[in-house]
Amino acid sequence: MILLLGGSGYIGQAFRRELEKRGWPFVTATRKHVNYARFDVLLSHLQKTKPSLVINAAGYTGSPNVDACEAARADTLLANALLPQTIAQACSLFGTPLAHVSTGCIFTGAKLFKDGILKVERDLSSPEFKSSYKRFPQSVRGFTEDDVPNFTFRQPLCSFYSGTKALAEELISNCPTTYIWRLRIPFDEHDNARNYLSKIQRYSKVYDNINSLSHRGDFARACLDLWERQAPFGTYNMTNPGFVTTREVVQMIVQTLKPAREFEFWADDEEFYRVAAKAPRSNCILDVSKLLAHGVRLRPVTEALQDALNNWSPEK
Repeated sequence: MILLLGGSGYIGQAFRRELEKRGWPFVTATRKHVNYARFDVLLSHLQKTKPSLVINAAGYTGSPNVDACEAARADTLLANALLPQTIAQACSLFGTPLAHVSTGCIFTGAKLFKDGILKVERDLSSPEFKSSYKRFPQSVRGFTEDDVPNFTFRQPLCSFYSGTKALAEELISNCPTTYIWRLRIPFDEHDNARNYLSKIQRYSKVYDNINSLSHRGDFARACLDLWERQAPFGTYNMTNPGFVTTREVVQMIVQTLKPAREFEFWADDEEFYRVAAKAPRSNCILDVSKLLAHGVRLRPVTEALQDALNNWSPEK
């Protein structure tokens, strides 16, 4: 039996659907009925239920975006760093495997081959990177699981949200039977305030950059595939292979959904941060070679995006 924490949340719901589809036995725990933020309560619950795996999909992302985390730092720290540590400690006492949903937002930038040297470019909107990307897209590489996160409290500037998520990875990464599953900018065909495709359609202006993305359903399937295949514990980047620019996504939306509006873009980072954002934003590319090496397949990001738009279900 699998114990799912945060099952009512945006990512938790995707795990619930996938677990039901597979017919795997699972139970969800809400803070209202089982206050798993308390070590003694969670320990007692684990002792009674004896789950084969605990999936932690709980966390604080802020609403409508990570800017809200800047004003609710205590809540963000408790939910994104201290809670995972509490869960990991309880699981370790019983030898219960833990799978923690993390984020790719602890990175910014990508790796770029230039003059035979692979270097990190933190600013994907820089003229140098854009020029190299357009002329030689094959020169771009993503961050791997062996790379040290560079959008954290240890390597500022970062958002408070990203800082707490990176801290959680530090706190639990040494637990021997733990998966860390890194999600990145979730989307699917269901209109939702948390859906990247919904956000783009509702923004007054769009922030153009380059990113890896995760289809929500693909993410949950790939995570459970890792568990089913008994892949080694550790950290995994869980994004759809490839990367896209926001302009490319907007073009797909226009061609497929034909919205009755024209999309405008912020002129540059200076205008975006002066008018629309408070916290620094992570824009990054992740490498999924480790995931693929264990036989877990996700659709290419452009294929997953197009399928989501072809089956778009507006919010009612």
